[in-house]
Amino acid sequence: MEIERFEQFRPQLFGLAYRMLGTAADAEDVIQEAFLRVQTRTLEPIEAPRPYLTTVVTRLCLNQLTAARRRREQYLDPWLPEPIPTAAGRNDPMDHALRLDTLSIAFLVLLEALSPAERAVFLLHEVFDYRYGEIAEMLEKSEAACRQLNRRARQHVLTNRPRFDATPESHRRLLEGFIQAADSGDLEDFLQMLAEDVILVPDGGGTRGAAVRVLHGREKVASFIHGARRVADQALHFEIVSLNGQDAILSRTATGHPFFAVFLHGTATQADRIYVIAGKKLAGLGDSA
Repeated sequence: MEIERFEQFRPQLFGLAYRMLGTAADAEDVIQEAFLRVQTRTLEPIEAPRPYLTTVVTRLCLNQLTAARRRREQYLDPWLPEPIPTAAGRNDPMDHALRLDTLSIAFLVLLEALSPAERAVFLLHEVFDYRYGEIAEMLEKSEAACRQLNRRARQHVLTNRPRFDATPESHRRLLEGFIQAADSGDLEDFLQMLAEDVILVPDGGGTRGAAVRVLHGREKVASFIHGARRVADQALHFEIVSLNGQDAILSRTATGHPFFAVFLHGTATQADRIYVIAGKKLAGLGDSA
């Protein structure tokens, strides 16, 4: 297969691999391996390249996900996906291929609770619009089995998906208020932006010394956020950026190095679920100029 033809399908293949594996680096490795396998193909030309390439990538992801799950059992922190930059609201072809509405950190966290087969069937059917007959061929399962796998996966996602009642405009105002409260150091202002039953899930990149448990309640969450600022070696700069299809807060050190990213979910005025990601998982965001 010509490189140009393969590249035509790369955004969709990356979108599938990233959702399956949760890290951009692993997704890129799978795409590269898929390309090498296609290049060594010596049979007749590929008549339907999209489903063929999707099959190759899906099977590679299933193999890698089995090994990755064993590694994650030994991970020090709660495991969260690696954030990737997006350009929400900017008519970017890559963003459309990635289907931003199913790219959020919260959505990817839900996928982590699914078995590899459930995850594959759910993504292929619900996100990439493959029919059950096509998925059955890709996974070498019966259509009935694929329907059952998707039924269980869909029920889990619908039942556990966090609420997100804010419009993009009110969500951005919430983020701006969050930054202002964190900058001022006023704990009372900060507490008002958190629901009483707020949950914070931290992922410090698996390094020793980082937070290793989920936090529940206003006071504990507020103390964690303010404490994270104090442990920085230098003053932090906060900015609102588009990550995983939604506005999020990215903190950088004075040298421009990413320090931690914050994803908020909830209403227009209060956050009830917060994901904080730090360490090596922010390497893909790069240093600012």
